[in-house]
Amino acid sequence: MPKLIDLSVTVDANTMSPPSTNLRVEVTPHRRGPGFWQVSSVRQSLHTGAHIDSPLHVFKDGITTAEISLEQVTGEAVVLDLSFVEANHRITIDDLKRGGGDQVRKGDIVLLRTDWTDKMYGKWPDYFTQSPFFPPESAEWLVARGPKSIGFDFFEEYCARLPDFTSEDFPMHRVILGAGVVIMEGLTNLGALPLRRVPFYAPFYKIAGTEGAPARFFATVEGP
Repeated sequence: MPKLIDLSVTVDANTMSPPSTNLRVEVTPHRRGPGFWQVSSVRQSLHTGAHIDSPLHVFKDGITTAEISLEQVTGEAVVLDLSFVEANHRITIDDLKRGGGDQVRKGDIVLLRTDWTDKMYGKWPDYFTQSPFFPPESAEWLVARGPKSIGFDFFEEYCARLPDFTSEDFPMHRVILGAGVVIMEGLTNLGALPLRRVPFYAPFYKIAGTEGAPARFFATVEGP
């Protein structure tokens, strides 16, 4: 019987969105009596916690998350082990090769493991401002290998930690999303995967007209 490995961060009332919006998650319960009945509403950025990005995030005519097929976020994933990187590390092509990047095949889902989220998620703002980051030249090298989606367990776009970035300052997102590759952010627990290649799933909230959507990332492994 396959074992499910949860790879998503948990969000709560203390969870912050990236500095671009700097919103705290707000959960409001709505109740009726005389017994117990509850329906909750949530206010948050769609780029909070575990989520996917579509091209509309950085391209005016890009497709929305609702237009992304489940096939793009479901399938065999390869984990690149970058757990050797430290805070504020610029992840290079050599780092990707050291982590197993030469094993990426066309159509793979690529998961970049640094363990940053495991160690720092919830420690605001350092989680964002001190994270390792993924420069555009490394993104270009990885995209050229043909993955259909790329997942990150760190805050990968350097300019997004800066207070005064502009719409033109998202080069890594433009490289990846411009190639039709889905970005998945807010992964965690990648070190729990015993194999480099695993079946992976990222069901997401299908919201029309949006550039981001909450997701629940998980993988399956053979186990007792």
